[in-house]
Amino acid sequence: MAGSEPPSKVELCVLCRRQPIDPVWRPFCSERCKLRDLARWADESYRVPAEKVPEPPDDDGDNG
Repeated sequence: MAGSEPPSKVELCVLCRRQPIDPVWRPFCSERCKLRDLARWADESYRVPAEKVPEPPDDDGDNG
């Protein structure tokens, strides 16, 4: 089958998963999705998993 190529895979927006990616807003489809994603980071809807850091002992600077 000469000339038959597999169809190119359409990449969808990483947020809404409905629209194809716009190169201007990559990896999103629009400025709206880009700002919605930023808002999720800002209000801590997204979190990076990590271990809690132990707090240092409370030192009031009084040595004695």
